[in-house]
Amino acid sequence: MSALPFRILPLAIALGLTSTPALAQTAPQKSSVSTLAPVTVTGQLGTRSLDRGVAQEKIILKSVPGGTNLVEPQKEIKLTTLNDALAHQPGIVMQEFFGGNDQPRLNIRGSGIQSNPVNRGVLLMQDGLPLNEADGSFVIGFLEPRNASAISIRRGANAGSPAATTLGGELDFRSLTGTEGDVATLEGGSFGRRNVYLGKGFTSEDMDGRMAFSYEKADGYRHHSSSERTVFSSNFGFRNGGFENRTYLSYTDLKFEIPNVTPRDRMHADPRAVSGDYNQQIDRVNNIYRRDPNRESTQFRLANRSHWGTDTLNHTVGVYWQTIDDTFTNPQVSHPTRGHTFGAQWQLAGQVDRLEYRLAFDWSRSDMDRRLYAVNPQNGSRALKFGDYDLQAENRNAMVGLVWHLTPQWQLVGDVKLSQAIRDARNTMTGQKLDQDWSYASPKLGIVWQPSDALRLYANISRSNEAPTYWEIVSGEVPMPMNVNSAVTSLSKLDLQRATTLEIGGAGRIGSGDYAPNWELSLYRSNVRDELMAVSNAMGTGSGTFNYRDRTRHQGVELGLSGSLPGVGDGTFDYRLAYTFSDFTFRGGEYEGNRIAGVPRHLLSAELLYRVGGWRFGPNVRWLASNTPTNHQNVRGTEQDAYTLLGFRIAYEHNKHWSGYLVADNLTDKVYASSYVIRRTATPAMPTFLPGNGRSLMAGLSYRY
Repeated sequence: MSALPFRILPLAIALGLTSTPALAQTAPQKSSVSTLAPVTVTGQLGTRSLDRGVAQEKIILKSVPGGTNLVEPQKEIKLTTLNDALAHQPGIVMQEFFGGNDQPRLNIRGSGIQSNPVNRGVLLMQDGLPLNEADGSFVIGFLEPRNASAISIRRGANAGSPAATTLGGELDFRSLTGTEGDVATLEGGSFGRRNVYLGKGFTSEDMDGRMAFSYEKADGYRHHSSSERTVFSSNFGFRNGGFENRTYLSYTDLKFEIPNVTPRDRMHADPRAVSGDYNQQIDRVNNIYRRDPNRESTQFRLANRSHWGTDTLNHTVGVYWQTIDDTFTNPQVSHPTRGHTFGAQWQLAGQVDRLEYRLAFDWSRSDMDRRLYAVNPQNGSRALKFGDYDLQAENRNAMVGLVWHLTPQWQLVGDVKLSQAIRDARNTMTGQKLDQDWSYASPKLGIVWQPSDALRLYANISRSNEAPTYWEIVSGEVPMPMNVNSAVTSLSKLDLQRATTLEIGGAGRIGSGDYAPNWELSLYRSNVRDELMAVSNAMGTGSGTFNYRDRTRHQGVELGLSGSLPGVGDGTFDYRLAYTFSDFTFRGGEYEGNRIAGVPRHLLSAELLYRVGGWRFGPNVRWLASNTPTNHQNVRGTEQDAYTLLGFRIAYEHNKHWSGYLVADNLTDKVYASSYVIRRTATPAMPTFLPGNGRSLMAGLSYRY
């Protein structure tokens, strides 16, 4: 069964090559250098400018020998959460926390899916500069997709940043600039949600600028699940001949309550309930109202990038500084973290005859203080300080990349990243100290064949490496929930998570004309060693991270399909479909033969919109087609059940200024688990699941200046 997906590729290739005579006849005509050279010369290694448009980003991604996504958030009907932007992307698995701007799980090829809260596994970037702290962690709720003109995603080792070496790859949020996003939006809907967004910019011949403000507040579907977020962002750029410079400034204030996990039976009987709503043992021991789990985080960020030169030889330099003030409080332990992160990048890129080259360096450092407090079970206050950590993380990365244009249709792509990751930690209360560092190489070799503009096939082999974050290294828990004096903390000595990945696939257009469908398909297999596994205790609170000391395997299929079909009268049906198959298993050790917990095996999302005049409307579906284990022992009765969610969307654009939308989600009011905690083993009675939102409506009105 596990080999079945890898038999699909020959069929897809044959379909792409032979489905229509037009495609077969086009290939010979595309053999001239003048047609294909711009596709490769401007994209794989060089950077024409700081502010690449969507069209140029598409050209760049075409020369990547692996799976990519290019998301255009501004085309979405509703864009209030990260899931709105990424829901219909192959290879991207989003598992919502409670459906707001909180901490959903973001999973690419199993990256960081074991972390809770999600905090590692991919490199997040803004306009090419990292958003992660230097230890690799991030607060995903800081991301504001409404400020992005595009989200460029390179899955796995296809990542182009010298700082991206993880199994998951990178997501680069390309900022709106100038007057691209001049809009005012008001939104409101179910569960007390109300939002406002304002964006305004200016542009002239040699400079531009933009400012944006957003404020969101919601009461939440479940009890104890309110949230609030304020975001201010701005950027200013200028150009002088061949020199470009852009400065970015942003501030985010994020707050949300955490309803925490609940047992399966209670989820189905009362999905809004939390521990404390009844008078059972779990309610008395883990009363959420009294313990008040929550997260309060702020970030201030200042960044600057410069670019000068030509395609023949160019330089790009970037620097950034960001602060973190993050207090994550679970039902047992409060983790206030404060710190500063500094980073810098330099890239030299150019071309000599048929050879493109790139040399890049990246450096980042975070100085953070993290304290651990046992939570008073009666009133949620900080009852006992049991850890005070001084944390310093540093990364040093160098990258050399080459693209050899063998012919106008064939490219050989290779790069190697050399990295040193440093994670030093000291508990000032006890003097306990653990300094760790890892040096490693992350090479990649790939090939791209593009016989026509309508077909691209690729293959690559790569090596990924991931160092642990401080969420894995520093642990703290209260084994006896009603006794704060049982609190314990420790430092974990961990190894790198390493993986070797083989990938094949392609993308293209079947046939020609307005209704020719677009397809993309990637098949990968990653053999992983020392996988980082974060697990929770019986109450659903994190209890530590370990390296699995035997082999694990991640393999899967990432399939996307989109296009248009003729509709009634002057209308058109626009469709898109994303299917992600994930087959993650233990290949040895104590869980040999079991599925790795936390990743749905079959996930499909699809949308069909009828477009006529200024109207767009139609249904959408999210289908998790099989049960998902929540513990590595794969205990029966503890799985996340399969589910199907139906929605409907209506959007109307009255003129170039006024537009509005109405979105209905979970039309059948399905009770389902949107996410869960992961354990080594479990029983059905344990609190494991986070119920997803019930039936909801959301409406918005926008005015474009």
